[in-house]
Amino acid sequence: MKEINIAKVLINKRREKGITQDELANYMGVSKASVSKWETGQSYPDVTFLPVLASYFNISVDGLLDYQPQMAPEDIRKLYRRLSADFASKPFDGVLKECRGIVKKYYSCFPLLLEMGSLLLNHVELLKDREKAAALLAEARGLFVRVKTESDEAALARRALYMEAYCSLAEGDPKSVLELLEGAMEPAMPAESLLAPAYQMTGRAEEAKTVLQVGTYQNIVVLFNFFPAYLMLSTDDAPRFEETLHRACIVAEAFDMKHLHPGVLVGLYLGAAQGYLAQSNRDRALDMLQKYTEIVTSDIYPLKLHGDDYFDRINGWIEKLDLGNGLPRDEKTIRRSMAAAVAQNPTFSVLAGEPRFQSICEKLQSNCH
Repeated sequence: MKEINIAKVLINKRREKGITQDELANYMGVSKASVSKWETGQSYPDVTFLPVLASYFNISVDGLLDYQPQMAPEDIRKLYRRLSADFASKPFDGVLKECRGIVKKYYSCFPLLLEMGSLLLNHVELLKDREKAAALLAEARGLFVRVKTESDEAALARRALYMEAYCSLAEGDPKSVLELLEGAMEPAMPAESLLAPAYQMTGRAEEAKTVLQVGTYQNIVVLFNFFPAYLMLSTDDAPRFEETLHRACIVAEAFDMKHLHPGVLVGLYLGAAQGYLAQSNRDRALDMLQKYTEIVTSDIYPLKLHGDDYFDRINGWIEKLDLGNGLPRDEKTIRRSMAAAVAQNPTFSVLAGEPRFQSICEKLQSNCH
């Protein structure tokens, strides 16, 4: 990740020009040893030499320096994972300071900025001070806005738009969310529906199967992102609430989500518990929290995205995701968050005196260690 590559440029340009180190040294008025050190990276030319060298090789100073303030996708992935683990085990302010230093250094590396914004967003809950949490949300939002407005990569800018909207929602600003996204959710034909037949028509049936598996997997995960929200909107209609939960459970069983992607069931059961409480049905709420706890405390760690016997073609695609098969937060942070989602959730405070609820909280807390 060395950004200034003048040594490599000097070697290549000198060889292209067909001159020796001695000849370059004579032209620049320095010793051959100086040129040798420039080319081996032991030292850099004096700043006053840069325009002369650039002119001599008929390139710009930027071209001479070959300055690349970018990170490769794999480096971004490794950095994210390390910082996520640091947030779980080190003082928050120290890790945040390092994050800000990285952002400053790579301010034009938009894929990195998007991930750094996501990193801050995924760990803002660690801040108990509301003002500091709000400031960090705004900081993450600023990174997403920069990516959205400055990146010339459409897919990256679109992801940044959604993340900006997520920040606005977390900030309690629904009007900004509507301004950002209303009209953006236009009906679109999934790319898989065109790619699959195109692959098949060109004799690439195996690639067609992979594309359809990936598309199916993605849409199932998205579906489970919708279920909890729709359950909460259906609390005033008990039959629809029950039918929504019933259908969600059927889909979960059909695709074995407990093993394929247990995280989506965690959200479903938590949403269902909150919905039942809104209907003053404590027993069913506790049933859902029991299911939630069974998954959270089961042998699902370390949490990673993966395929299974049915989705046997998606692991290669998963590995190409920004974070690979890892999740946005470190395992320690995830376990604590899952416990806090119940024990510190104001919605469940009415259950504080229930023995079942107390047992659930104790089990979740023991899972944090």
